[in-house]
Amino acid sequence: MSSIFRSAHDGRGFDIALALLALAYLLVFSAFPLVYNILMSFQEVDMFSLASLSRPFVGLANYMTLFANPDFWPIMGNTALFVVLCITFQLLFGFGLALFFQQDFFGASYLRGFFLAAWIIPALVAGAVWKWIFAGDAGVLNYLLSSVGLIDQKIFWLSNPAISLYSVIIANIWLGIPFNMILLSVGLAGIPKDMYEAAALDGAGPWKRFFFMTLPMMRSTLGAVISLGIIFTLQQFDLFASLTQGGPANASNVAQYWSWQLSFQTYDIASGSAVSVLMLGFVIVVAFIYVRSTRHEYSA
Repeated sequence: MSSIFRSAHDGRGFDIALALLALAYLLVFSAFPLVYNILMSFQEVDMFSLASLSRPFVGLANYMTLFANPDFWPIMGNTALFVVLCITFQLLFGFGLALFFQQDFFGASYLRGFFLAAWIIPALVAGAVWKWIFAGDAGVLNYLLSSVGLIDQKIFWLSNPAISLYSVIIANIWLGIPFNMILLSVGLAGIPKDMYEAAALDGAGPWKRFFFMTLPMMRSTLGAVISLGIIFTLQQFDLFASLTQGGPANASNVAQYWSWQLSFQTYDIASGSAVSVLMLGFVIVVAFIYVRSTRHEYSA
């Protein structure tokens, strides 16, 4: 190792040193916490034994306890609804904006940068903004709706169990649209424009060109956007922390936030670890399906 750093001045071995440092970082801050969390999901863990590496294994008992929890299936349902609606509308709006910005018009670059601002803002800051928008007493949304006569009384967007989850979904859709727009714009830029011109000369209208040219050629990009969107949506924590804290009465709670609540609010660390492992397993399945589909596409 010392010889590597001694030869760094002429470039020899320096790339190896950087790779080793990156590997060490991943092992310490990613691999170890991941393995440690998986182990805890199969152990009897409490606040007194948390720092100890010697804890009794209980097999699948933590998972059985989790499945028997009356909150488990409603929260899993909220998680599925959150992911499906967020991914669907982020993809639709992101694709629409990507197609829109493929056109040449004055100020397109500035307008595109305006939409990208949502991607730069940290989720906690975005959550604070949306909390102000959704505020029941003096919120911007209630003021606008009442001004145009759509409502005659205040709507408590974040404390009403029937709509609190949908309020977080709206905020997360807004937060994820720029990410979809960027990736889809890159995919659209890779489609040769002369193909569209040839199709137009053959009499293909805009809808035919979209369904029979754009969508088939965007298949791999769409797969990547959907897969990454699912993974990022399942990691969304900050919006729930800043908007609803999973309430009221778990009406807006999802798996990723519930895992934190179990571990750090009720100190049921084993169940919290089990929830996070289940989410990890789902993410691995999504990634595996995407990798398999792209491998078949490139080998065809």
